[in-house]
Amino acid sequence: MARPEVLDRIKQAETEADEIIAEAESDADERLAEARERAEEIRAEAEEEAESEAEERLEAARAEIEERREEILESGRADADELEREARDRVESAVDYAVERFEEAVTQQAEEAVDAQA
Repeated sequence: MARPEVLDRIKQAETEADEIIAEAESDADERLAEARERAEEIRAEAEEEAESEAEERLEAARAEIEERREEILESGRADADELEREARDRVESAVDYAVERFEEAVTQQAEEAVDAQA
């Protein structure tokens, strides 16, 4: 082969090599862009799942708190009812005690008045 032909073939091989390299770089850039896009999708999905799970946990905690609140309120109502029953039971004896003390005081004053007149 003549020298000019060899040079042409070398130039042609270099051109083909440059094209192959350019195509490989382009493919690499595309794959990298696709990988970045997929990574962003995965991140977004994970974030959405995390938010959903957090919301579910929050709702479960709220339900548990509401249930506990109702238990506490019911216990408080029961205690209040019991205290009210006990108070009603004591009212009668308190009234009896007050009347008895009043009668004693009136009797004592009456006796003192009689003693003072005598």
